[in-house]
Amino acid sequence: MDGEISAEELRELLEAGETVRIVDIRSPAAFRRGHIPESVNVPFAELTGRIEEIADAERVVTVCPHGKASVQAARLIGSFEGFGGQVDSLAPGIEGWPYELAQSEGDAPEERSDAPF
Repeated sequence: MDGEISAEELRELLEAGETVRIVDIRSPAAFRRGHIPESVNVPFAELTGRIEEIADAERVVTVCPHGKASVQAARLIGSFEGFGGQVDSLAPGIEGWPYELAQSEGDAPEERSDAPF
């Protein structure tokens, strides 16, 4: 893991047209309710099995609800032997993203979980 990035820094990168793969590690239901535009949903429990989907990215930013679990996800991605890019965690998490969120429709019924994300 390279570090943490603020919402403002991530927004500036996106507005500047930088290639950033935003990996939202929350559940599919939480992702559908609202996510950073252009982000992809890779739930934390699936991350190790899907890491190769991310391995070719030059820059990755992980996102979770409050910026805690995404630190672990960023460390996991950064430790993957096939990953040679930069990986950061969104410090405030999705709750600290003050900009517009995208929503998506899904075929799956709304999930209920005791998990925080």
